Amino acid sequence: MNAEPVIKVEDLTVAYDGDVVLRDINFDVRQAEVFVILGGSGCGKTTLLKNMIGLQKPTQGRVLIDQMDIVSANDTELHAILSGIGVMYQNGALFGSMNLLENICLVLSEFTSLPRDAAERIARMKLKVVGLLGSEYKMPSELSGGMKKRAAIARAMALDPKILFLDEPSAGLDPITSAELDQLILRLARTLHITFVIVTHELPSIYAVADRVIMLDEKSKTIIATGDPIELRDRSDNPWVRRFFNRSAETEAIPATHPIPKGNADTQIT
Repeated sequence: MNAEPVIKVEDLTVAYDGDVVLRDINFDVRQAEVFVILGGSGCGKTTLLKNMIGLQKPTQGRVLIDQMDIVSANDTELHAILSGIGVMYQNGALFGSMNLLENICLVLSEFTSLPRDAAERIARMKLKVVGLLGSEYKMPSELSGGMKKRAAIARAMALDPKILFLDEPSAGLDPITSAELDQLILRLARTLHITFVIVTHELPSIYAVADRVIMLDEKSKTIIATGDPIELRDRSDNPWVRRFFNRSAETEAIPATHPIPKGNADTQIT
């Protein structure tokens, strides 16, 4: 794997009306890496993603994509940055009034001057890559959950991006469909050398695809763990990190000085 970072997040802080959501976030993402952002509910995963793709501006800090700062970019620079990335939103965000072919062609019409027939050829190629060739005239309402996610990835790949951002790609999918999607992500990363930044808390998917993860924490508002998910699960010195990766709840032992009384036929629990 090429160690050159294609994304650098530097000193990122996000606050709403003075309420800090993320604080002093620093990390980089390497070329062709499958990089996962994880953490408990409310820790700021989606907020971080939105700041990385330009949907929100942080209170302070920078997000460099191919050495261009998406935070301070002017319109021309922003257009160049966005044409090099693709985004799949959690629910797919396909336009319900358009078939799959039209959904992908819309991206091409926004960012290129390709004629319609060329755009349709490219759209069919992208659908073939994700295993949906033959479904180009289907409407989003006709698709299963897994097909919608694949179609959304095909649309995100319309401009041959170097980087794909995926927001909760496995959410709402059954285990088999989720595993198939994981395999698609790995194939795209390994064969097309696409860099993936994935927001998820689905542990089976994390173990299946992640080269490296960062873990956000709701209390400290920052990164509390970075590395290989298996290593963090087995060797992290942070108890919360280990509990997260092992799906174990924090419990309190019942003191030996207060044993639970044994019940009998006359015992009533109130």
